[in-house]
Amino acid sequence: MPDAAAPGISRRAWIMIVTGALIVTLSMGVRQAFGLFLRPIGFHLEIDRQTFGLVIAAQNLIFGLAMPFVGAWADKMGAGRIAVGGALIYIAGLAIAASAAGALGLMIGFGALTGIAMAGVTFVVVLGAVGRAVQPHERTVAFGIVTAGGSLGQFLVVPAAQGLLDAYDWRATLFILAALVALIIPLALGVAGKPPVAEKGEGLPLKAALAEASADRSFWLLNAGFFVCGFHIAFVGTHLPAYIRDQGLSAGVGAASLALIGLFNIAGSWLWGVWGSKGSKKHLLALLYALRGVAMVVFLLVPLSPISVLIFAATFGFLWLGTVPLTNGLVAQIYGVRHLSALGGIVFLSHQVGAFLGAWSAGWAFDVTGSYQIIWLVSIGLAVTAAFANLPIREAALVRPQAVPAE
Repeated sequence: MPDAAAPGISRRAWIMIVTGALIVTLSMGVRQAFGLFLRPIGFHLEIDRQTFGLVIAAQNLIFGLAMPFVGAWADKMGAGRIAVGGALIYIAGLAIAASAAGALGLMIGFGALTGIAMAGVTFVVVLGAVGRAVQPHERTVAFGIVTAGGSLGQFLVVPAAQGLLDAYDWRATLFILAALVALIIPLALGVAGKPPVAEKGEGLPLKAALAEASADRSFWLLNAGFFVCGFHIAFVGTHLPAYIRDQGLSAGVGAASLALIGLFNIAGSWLWGVWGSKGSKKHLLALLYALRGVAMVVFLLVPLSPISVLIFAATFGFLWLGTVPLTNGLVAQIYGVRHLSALGGIVFLSHQVGAFLGAWSAGWAFDVTGSYQIIWLVSIGLAVTAAFANLPIREAALVRPQAVPAE
């Protein structure tokens, strides 16, 4: 943390942090409500859980595949333009999903378009802008504040979406959520502006930075851990409400569980960011993944009830997105901020590959076995794997050889 004499976060940086957090609040809040639509959409469009899971899985994969390219554009053009474009595509995707007559329309709207849109209005683009606006010692805390915005959105939007589903139907609810996403467009002004042009000799060109990172073992260990994070988030976020209903509990408990995850991750994202600014980020990541595994083991062992669901949701919520400020903080710490969105986008791609498998495989497992049990066990094993994968990461900044002057 900075000492008493160190300058604080500038007014411009605070504007970027707050508006960036609000953008993530809206984009992630709407997205985290998608699990509530599994049963009503499945019933009305006559599609099974594997198909719905595949749509959400495709969304996650497309989100991840687009992220390195969108991140590179944001590093060059600025986050504001990218966020506006992402918001417009997001609105179109929700409108098409709301008008879908079958799985194809759902795949185009919920899957392809929403996946592309999320790349422009979520963490990597916003954190890239914020990371360049604050001092290194402020970076992980700032990332934690922005990440907490995603959880605030989950806490506020998910119960609202359930209320809309109860009052109207899933089609009308999606149109209303599309109108909510439109608020991202004016907020994008807060993160607008082209990034400063790097001075000669400052950092590396993008191609060289990508080659440097790809040759570094720590970069791939970060990817491995974030893959597990994506698997957990997509599985729980997409299938937990349905799992709860299958066990005889009400839809309200399912919605409350997602909202509680969001509420507790507001504190969790901020605190993990604060702790990451003071101590070892890799050790905190290892601890976070290990605690996820413990939380899932306890959840499966105790009798299921509304109380046990809400306790699990609160615990898992505290661990939900604390990985984001820590992982992005390590990317910035090791490789610098010149290409933070691009390199962060590649790490995020691994997160989304995990999310693809988490959302789809859970639906497949349920349709084949009638249970989510095997996916819970896989999730526990992955938590242990991620905890150990983070321990060997080298946290020091890469030391680059001095360029040799041309003769």
